[in-house]
Amino acid sequence: MLWVLLLLVAWGAAAVSCVRLCLVTARAGLLSEASSDAVQRMPDGHELTLYETAFLSGGPHRVVDLALVTMHLRRRLLLAHTGWATVVDPEGRDEMERTVIHAIGPQGQSPIPPVRAAAAAADPVRALADRLVTAGLAVPGGGDGVAAAVRTVRGAALLVAGTGAATLLIPGQESGPGAVPSLLVWFGLPLALTLGCLAIARMEVHPYSGAWASPAGQRLLAAREVPTADADHDILAAIAVRGVRAVTDPALRAALRGRPGGAGR
Repeated sequence: MLWVLLLLVAWGAAAVSCVRLCLVTARAGLLSEASSDAVQRMPDGHELTLYETAFLSGGPHRVVDLALVTMHLRRRLLLAHTGWATVVDPEGRDEMERTVIHAIGPQGQSPIPPVRAAAAAADPVRALADRLVTAGLAVPGGGDGVAAAVRTVRGAALLVAGTGAATLLIPGQESGPGAVPSLLVWFGLPLALTLGCLAIARMEVHPYSGAWASPAGQRLLAAREVPTADADHDILAAIAVRGVRAVTDPALRAALRGRPGGAGR
């Protein structure tokens, strides 16, 4: 019968999504337990660099945004409000700046969104992420893995509800006083499983969801003072922590948000 196939689909989606969420959160939990010891092994008085702060606050793309603004403020790169980046000085001062220049390409000019995507996936950014993960300050793959698993369970819950409703509307179903309650029970069990996992995830894994920093990394970020954006260094520190919304220059903010321009300079 068709309702049996729909029931199997509902149970399969619920089971796979919930198991995935359990595995991802278990990995995050192990990282949380190890992070405190890792921080204790770090030298006393260790302060996060701007690039480390940017990664823990916003991930690889935040690191690239920080490098772009750094080069722009120091006149080594021009970020136009049209969303294009133009190389002024082809000699990068560190690996991140050289990565950005390489992502722009040999023509020395490119729209910012592809530059951001290419630089964020480059080896120096991955190496930075690996160092922070090894130190117990960053979540492997970012909290996006946990958030994606939660979204999968949420989608499975909707699928279970949809298949259950479709089963009740299929013509030719067995009639009788116990038919509908029986179907509700069979489809209610996987729905209860998914909703229960979502409730537990809301309470237990919320600190990891969508975060790049582990609990230890979040404590270091909380201890870092965010200056007002008046001097260049303060602007960079604010961008590292808060991202593009910390930029006060409208033209620079428009450039970083990647508004399309018709042509380069």
